[in-house]
Amino acid sequence: MSDQAMLLVADDDPAVRQSLERTLSREGYGVVLAQDGQAALDRLRQGGVDLLLSDLKMPGLTGLELLKEAKAVAPDVDVIILTAFGTVEEAVRAMKDGAIDFLTKPLQRAQLLRVVRQALERRSLIQQNRALQQRLDDLLGQGNLIGVSPPWKQMMTLVQQVADSSATVLIQGESGTGKEGVARAIHDGSPRRSGPFVAVNCAALPETLLESELFGYEKGAFTGAAGAKKGRFELADGGTLFLDEVADLSAVTQPKILRVLQEGEFERVGGTRTMRVDVRIVAATNQDLSQLVKDKRFREDLYYRLNVITVTTPPLRDRREDIRVLAQHFLRLYAAKNNRVLEGFTDEAMGCLEAYRWPGNVRELENVVERAVVLARAGVIEAGNLPPNVTERAVTFTRPEPSSATGASPDGIFTIRMGTTLDEIEHRVLEETLRFAKGNRTVTAKLLGVDPKTIYRKLKQGEAEESASESSES
Repeated sequence: MSDQAMLLVADDDPAVRQSLERTLSREGYGVVLAQDGQAALDRLRQGGVDLLLSDLKMPGLTGLELLKEAKAVAPDVDVIILTAFGTVEEAVRAMKDGAIDFLTKPLQRAQLLRVVRQALERRSLIQQNRALQQRLDDLLGQGNLIGVSPPWKQMMTLVQQVADSSATVLIQGESGTGKEGVARAIHDGSPRRSGPFVAVNCAALPETLLESELFGYEKGAFTGAAGAKKGRFELADGGTLFLDEVADLSAVTQPKILRVLQEGEFERVGGTRTMRVDVRIVAATNQDLSQLVKDKRFREDLYYRLNVITVTTPPLRDRREDIRVLAQHFLRLYAAKNNRVLEGFTDEAMGCLEAYRWPGNVRELENVVERAVVLARAGVIEAGNLPPNVTERAVTFTRPEPSSATGASPDGIFTIRMGTTLDEIEHRVLEETLRFAKGNRTVTAKLLGVDPKTIYRKLKQGEAEESASESSES
C-alpha cells in the first residue's frame, strides 16, 4: 500500500513540512506539501490524494475550516489534524467534523506512522467494500442469484438455456446451495414469468397432508374439511410449481404426480371431478434419485419424467470466488436489519471465511455473517466475531509482492485450514498462483519454483479428474 499512497501535508511551518516529508517519504509514501489551507484545498481539487495531514493553526484557512472544505471537495480522503496547541475541546470538535485522528506536536515518529498506516488501511478497506458492493449491485440487477465463479456461471448459463423452454427441470445439489433460488430464476426467465410461482416442501408435510396440499380437497373429504380448497397445482395454473425435496414423496403420492406430468389432470381429495391444469414442474432434491430408483424407493417412470433437464447447484467449497461477494451481500442485508454501520471484513476474517469448507453451504454462510453482524463491536467484522469452527486451525498464505519480472499484481491473501489434504493444498496453491499470475503458466511455474512442464501436467491431470468425476455423476 505504501508505494501507492499519496499524502498531502498542510502546515505553515516549513521545518514541520520538511520533517514530515522526510519521515513519510522514507516509508515509501508519496508526499505533496502545501504551505497553507487554501493551497491544500486547491491541491485536493486536483485529485489523487489518499490522506490529508493538516496543521490546526494556519493563517487564512484554519485546519478545522480546511477539514470541512476537504470533506465537501474530497469526502473519501481522511484527515489527520496536527497541532502544538491542542485542547480536548478542539480534538472533540475535529473528530465530530470528520477528522480520523488528532495528533499533538512534537510528533512521535512511531505514533505518526501507526496512525497514517491505520488511516490508509481503513481507506483501502472502504474502497474494496465499495467495489464489492458495486459488483454486488450489478449481480443483483441480473436477478436474486449471486455468483462470479466459473462453476456458478456455467450453471447459470444452463439455467438461462432451459428457462425459455417448457421442459421439466430437476435441480440437484447439497442442502443450502440455493436450489429454490435457481427454480425461481428458471420461472422468471420463462414465458410463464407473469404467472404464479408456487413452492411446496415435500419433506415438511406428512403424507396425509401433502396430498391435500398438492391436489386440494372437496367439502367433507375428511374431518375438518368444512369447505372445498384449491391445491398447489391449481394455484400454480399458468405458472410454475416447485417441488422441493421431491425424493421424500411417498409411494402413494408419486403416481398421482406422474399423472399430472403426463396428462395434466388430477382429482381433488374426496372428489370425482377431473381437474385440468397447465403447470410447469421444477423439482429439487439433495439426494441421489438415480440410486433411490435402483433401491426401488422412487418410481423409475416418475424419475425420467422429472429428469428431462438436470441442473446441479455447486457446493460453496467449489465456488470460493463467490464467498467474498456473498459475505458482503449478507453483511449489508443484516447490518440494515439490525441498524448497524459496518464497513466490511478484516483480511483475517475474510481469509477464515474463504478457507472454511462450508458443509452447510450458502445458508450456513448467511447464518455466520448474521451472527457476526450482531456480535461486531468495531466498525468492521473481525475474526473474533466468527464462530470457532470457522476460525480454528486456519493458516494464512500471503501472495508475493509484485515484481517487474512477473508483471502481476498482488491480490491479497488466501487461507488454508489445518487438516486439509496435501493434494487439496497443492491444488489450491496452484490455482491461486495461476490467478495471481493472470493465467500465465510460465510465470506461475517461476513463482512456484518448478518446471513449466510440471504446471501443464498438473493442470491436465486436474482436468482429467474433473472430467472423470462428471462422467461418473452422469
